[in-house]
Amino acid sequence: MSFLGPILPYIQVVLAILAIVGVLLQRSEAGLGGAFGGGDTNTHFHTRRGAEKFIFIGTVVVSLLLVASAVLALL
Repeated sequence: MSFLGPILPYIQVVLAILAIVGVLLQRSEAGLGGAFGGGDTNTHFHTRRGAEKFIFIGTVVVSLLLVASAVLALL
């Protein structure tokens, strides 16, 4: 475990950047009005397919790895 100590901050920075990029690449359904409770009343859900699904799952995995690395840094 001591070999991970010096490189763990670099791993966390890379994971954080990947998480930010993943979130920014995802499709946004709501405009500014939706953030404050407004927006259209015809809410429809769609199924993620192809690249959108890959980016979504990748963002979840990267976020979980970032949380795991933060917990590991506490030990």
